[in-house]
Amino acid sequence: MPIVLAPINQDLKIVRIATDEKTKKHLESLGITVNGSITVLSSSGGTVVIKIKDGRIALDNNISTKIFVA
Repeated sequence: MPIVLAPINQDLKIVRIATDEKTKKHLESLGITVNGSITVLSSSGGTVVIKIKDGRIALDNNISTKIFVA
């Protein structure tokens, strides 16, 4: 499911990132990688705030619909 629809405050695993190579490289530099573990902290109007490792990252609607988690 896209990260936008993911439940809040549950550990999730990234299974797919469906975007171009440039964006994938940028997300990797932020720590968002396939098989990585994240937690959704909040979701509002397509904008998602995730916790990854010890940091928090806000993703807009454009990116959050292209990251799939399980």
